[in-house]
Amino acid sequence: MNNISYIATEKLLPNPNQPRHQFHSEEMLSLANSIKENGILQPLLIRRMNNSEYCEIIAGERRLRAAILAGIPTVPCIELDCDREKSAVVSILENVQRQDLTFFEEANAIGQLISVFGMTREDISKYLGKSQSAVSNKLRLLKLPADVRYFIEKEGLTERHARALLAIENDKDLWTALNVIKERGLNVSQTENYIATFYAKPKRKKSDHRPVFKDFRIFVNTVNKAIKTMQESGIDAISDKTETDDYIEFRVKIPKTVSTEPKLKVLSAKQA
Repeated sequence: MNNISYIATEKLLPNPNQPRHQFHSEEMLSLANSIKENGILQPLLIRRMNNSEYCEIIAGERRLRAAILAGIPTVPCIELDCDREKSAVVSILENVQRQDLTFFEEANAIGQLISVFGMTREDISKYLGKSQSAVSNKLRLLKLPADVRYFIEKEGLTERHARALLAIENDKDLWTALNVIKERGLNVSQTENYIATFYAKPKRKKSDHRPVFKDFRIFVNTVNKAIKTMQESGIDAISDKTETDDYIEFRVKIPKTVSTEPKLKVLSAKQA
């Protein structure tokens, strides 16, 4: 079991891979008051930086900030033996698992695990206890431009609002829709209906394309072969072919009764 030690707040440095970017003042003040009253109940996770007196936070930056706000000089920490890369991965995973990130922060964190640390969506889904489709849906949010994401967070729109906006490809239309959503105060259902009405992508019609054979002789040979097959099977089919500059016409007569007498092949002198 790892021992808990108390470390001065000025010796603790934030993790550059921290996925959280928003520390709301009201929430921080509330946490600071709680820490004043009850102390820090969950120690911070840290790693020593090159055997120096400074440590990098793996998990717990929010608690550190609140402790500083509360005027507490030292905080309880558990030191882990890990390198910078493992520290970054643990920091991101720990923050995502806590489920108190914004949906865009979570999407960025998952994207970072894939692009920087080479984790697969399957790996992430196992670590986070989410389905791969849920992980993929989070990543899709990053397709929205950065300024659009900022606007969505600033206006307090939901993740489902953001998902609905993914259907709009044109940036100009995207901002028009955002302003309508803001001005009319559209909820998620209203937003989805609005986007489906004005910005829905036209459904592609099933192609009526048929393979084109430029050499008509393929079809002529097919008809001739069919007639020959009938004749060899005892059907006295008679065909008449007329060819003009514009088309070829086949007239085929097929008797309804089939002759049971075997056909005798006429042998040429050479065959005899």
